[in-house]
Amino acid sequence: MGLSRPSRPVLLTTAATAGALVLTALAPGSATADPTPRPVTREGSPLGSGRAAKAPEAAAERALGSSLAPGLTDDRGRGYPRERKLPAPPENPADKSIKLGLTPYHGIAPKLNELQRVGDRVSVEIAGRSAGGHPLYLVTVTAPESARETARQERMRERIENHPASAAKDKTIKASYKTPVFINNNIHGNEWEGTDAALKLIEKLARAKDRKSRSLLAHNRLYFSVTTNPDGRIAGTRANANGFDLNRDFITASQPEARAVRAIAVAKQPAVMIDLHGYVNGTLIEPTTPPHGENYEYDLFLKNSYANALGMEAAVNGLGYTEEKDGVKPAVIPFRDQEEGWDDWPPVFTPQYMPFHGAVATHTIEFPMQVNNAAYESQPVTELRRRARVNVDIAGAAMRASIAYADRHRGTLIADQIEVFRRGATGAKQVPVSEETVPGVPGIGPEDVYTTEFPRAYVIPGGRGQRSATAAARLVDHLIANDVRVERARHGFRLGGRTYPKGSYVVDMHQPKRGLANVMLADGRDISGKVSTMYDISGWSLGRLWGAGVDTVQAAKKGELERLRTRQVRAAAGAGYVAPRGDLRLRLDDPREIAALNSLLADGVRVRRDRDGGAIVPSSARRAATTAAKKYDVAFDATKAGSRKDGAVLRRTRVAAAVTPGELFALREMDFDVVPVSTAVLNAGFDWQRTDALFVSAGLDHAKLTKAAKAGLDRFLTRGGGLVGRGAAGAALNTATELLAARAVEGNGDANGVVRVANAGGPLTGGAPAHSFVYSPMWFTGLGSGVRVEQRYGVGNPLVSGHWRAMEDGTGGPADAAGRAAVVSGSARGADVVLFGTEPLFRDHPKGLFPQVGRALLSVGRR
Repeated sequence: MGLSRPSRPVLLTTAATAGALVLTALAPGSATADPTPRPVTREGSPLGSGRAAKAPEAAAERALGSSLAPGLTDDRGRGYPRERKLPAPPENPADKSIKLGLTPYHGIAPKLNELQRVGDRVSVEIAGRSAGGHPLYLVTVTAPESARETARQERMRERIENHPASAAKDKTIKASYKTPVFINNNIHGNEWEGTDAALKLIEKLARAKDRKSRSLLAHNRLYFSVTTNPDGRIAGTRANANGFDLNRDFITASQPEARAVRAIAVAKQPAVMIDLHGYVNGTLIEPTTPPHGENYEYDLFLKNSYANALGMEAAVNGLGYTEEKDGVKPAVIPFRDQEEGWDDWPPVFTPQYMPFHGAVATHTIEFPMQVNNAAYESQPVTELRRRARVNVDIAGAAMRASIAYADRHRGTLIADQIEVFRRGATGAKQVPVSEETVPGVPGIGPEDVYTTEFPRAYVIPGGRGQRSATAAARLVDHLIANDVRVERARHGFRLGGRTYPKGSYVVDMHQPKRGLANVMLADGRDISGKVSTMYDISGWSLGRLWGAGVDTVQAAKKGELERLRTRQVRAAAGAGYVAPRGDLRLRLDDPREIAALNSLLADGVRVRRDRDGGAIVPSSARRAATTAAKKYDVAFDATKAGSRKDGAVLRRTRVAAAVTPGELFALREMDFDVVPVSTAVLNAGFDWQRTDALFVSAGLDHAKLTKAAKAGLDRFLTRGGGLVGRGAAGAALNTATELLAARAVEGNGDANGVVRVANAGGPLTGGAPAHSFVYSPMWFTGLGSGVRVEQRYGVGNPLVSGHWRAMEDGTGGPADAAGRAAVVSGSARGADVVLFGTEPLFRDHPKGLFPQVGRALLSVGRR
C-alpha cells in the first residue's frame, strides 16, 4: 500500500459481508454497534414486517411536476434579519421526540418565534415542505445587513461561482465576503438530537454580547436546517412520510426535502457543511475511508475536512465523557482510523453532494448513544433522556468547532472554493492527493487517489422526432435544477465527429460545476477490485439509466465548441406534440408516457398495443391526446399502424403491490391505480375483484399466508390475474404458486451498479435502454419451454459501474450472470407472469427503466 496510514481495521459498524450495505443496528440497551451482519435493507422495505408499503396518493402528481425546488425566493431584495412569524402547529402528544426529553416538532416554531424577538441576528425562511406537508425551517444567524449589503454579498457569491478567476484577485471578497456555513439536522427522523443542539446554539448566538461573537457573526453567515425530516421526527422513523431515506436521494431528488436542501446548496453556496446523525460509538467524524468520489477536487476537500475533523474530535473528546463513566468511546475519524466500509463514493448523501456546490469541508457526524429503534422501546425513559443529553452535547460541540474553524480559516476556505470553480471553468486537471499535495494530513496512500478524465462536453440529442425527447427534457431540467449549465443549439452542428440536429443540448464541461455534471452523466467506474465492501450504492449513471440519449465528447477540435451557435437555457423545451391528422402512436419508453397512457385509459379511450410495445391511439381521441401531451409533456406521432387491428386492446390496470416505498412511489409516478398489500393485508381478507395484476418485490411471504389467503391468491391467478415479480420475493412467490418454470439464482447480495443488457424487443423490452441497474442481482436458469427471455445480462463482464464481486466460494459474481436471463415472461395456470432479476424502480431513480415494469403490468393484467 505504499505510504499508507497506520493499520486501519475494517469499520465494525458496517457489515462487510454479502447482503449488508447498510449500517447495522445497535443491540438493545447497548451504546455500541453490533457487528453481526444484517440482511440488505432497502429504503424502508416492509420485508419481514408484514406491513404494506405506503405513500400518499398525491406523491405521483408532485413527482411529475417541476423538479425545481421550492422556497428561498420570497425574501429576495431584503436584508437581514428577515423576521417571519411562524404559525405554531397543533400540539401532538404522540410526537416521538417527547419521550426523549427533546423538542417536539410543534415546539420548534414557537421557539424560533421567540429567538427572532431576542435581537437582530436570527432570521427564519421556509425552505420548502416535507412530503407530509410540514414546513422546513431554515434559520440564518448573522450580523444585521441592509438590503444593499445583502445584494452586495449576493453579487460576491455569484462572482465566486461564475467568475472565479477574477474573484480570486478581488480584495473586496477577501475582506468582506461572509463565509457561509450550513448545519443540516435530523435528515433521518429518528436521529433527533441535532435539532436540539442547533436550537441551543442559535439561542446562544442570538443572546451573546461578547466581542468574539459579534466578530463571528460579522464575518460569517450560519445556516441551520433545524429539522430536514419533520415527518420522521414526529413518527420516530428514519424515512419521511413517503417512506424514503432522504440521505440517499441527492442525485435523484425525488423528495421535496432533498429538493429543499439542494436549493439551499445552490442559493447559499456553503463553504463548510456538517450533517448530524446517530448512532455510532465512538462519535464518527468524517472524512471517510476509500473509495473517494473521483469527481471531487479532493486535495482541497481533504485539506479542510481533515483539519476540521481534528477540531471537532478535540471538542467532542474535551467534553469529558468516558466509556467507563458514561458509555461514550473516544471519537473516530474513518479516514485516519479505518480501512474501508465508510466511503464517500456516491453523491447520494448530503455531505457527498455538497462539495459539488463549492463546499470544501463537509462531514457526517454520528453521535454515539443509541436512543432509536429497539433502544427506544426497551430502555427506561431516564436512560433514554440521559443518552439524548449526551448526544445533544456532542452535536453542539461539533457545531461550535466547525463554526470556529470556518471563522479562523475563512480566507483559505473561500480561496479554495474559488479554486474549485476555477478548475471547472478552465478545464484544469485535478490534483491527486498525496502527503506533498495535502500537507498536514498523515497516512495518505495510493488507495486514496481517485481522479477522472473529464470529457470536453456531453450532448443530449434533441429536436422534434427524437426518440427520447421527453426523457431528454426531464434530464435537462434536472441538470438545470442542480445548477449545471446547459446550452441549446440554434442550428444543426457537428461535434466530436457526430452530427446533431437543431435543438440538441450541449453541456460544456468547462463550467464551474463540472464535477456535478460529470457525476450525473458519466458511466461511472467499476470499483469491485478497489475495496471489499461499500456502504451504499456504487453506480447510478443518469446518462445510462434515465432514458435520454447522452453522447460523450471526449475531445473537440480547437474552437469547435466555441463556434457553436447556442444559448444557455433555464428550462428544457417542451416535448409535448400531437400529430395533426391520422391515428397516433405514443411511445412507451418513458414513465411520463406510461402515465399519459394510464390517463387516457382512465378516461375510457380505446387504445391498442403495437408490435414494439407502443400504444396506438385512434384519431377520434385527438382531443384527449392533446390534453395528455400538455400535462405529461409527451409526443403523439402520426402512424399508419392503426389500420391493423391485431394489437391487443389495453385497459386500465389496477395493481395490488407488495413493494418497497420507492417502487410504490414510482408506480404512482406512472399513474397506475395501486393498492399496497402485504402478508398481513392478504391474511386479513383481501378483495381481489378490483385487481388486475399483482406486483411483488417485498413484504409478501407465501409461506406465512393463511389457508384462506392462499386460496384467494390462487383463485386470482388461475382466473387470469397477472403477476409481476422482482427479486427474491417475487421469484419465491412464482415458485410457491407453481407458475413459470424458472429457477432464480441469487448473485452476491452485496452487489449493485449499472450493467449492460441485451433486449429481446417486442412488447416488454422493445426500445428499452441497453443498460439496467442491479442491487442484489438475480438471474434465471432452467427455463421451461414456454418461458421467453425478455432481457439478458451482457456477455463478458456485464458490470459497467458499481461494485460486484463473486462471493467467497467464487460464485455469484458478474461472470456467472453474463449472458443469463435477467427478465423472463410466460403464461402458466391461466396467469401471465413477468419476473425481473434487475431493479428497474430502485429508489425512484432509474427513470428510463420504469417503462419495463409499466409495460409488464399492462401486459399481464387480466382482461
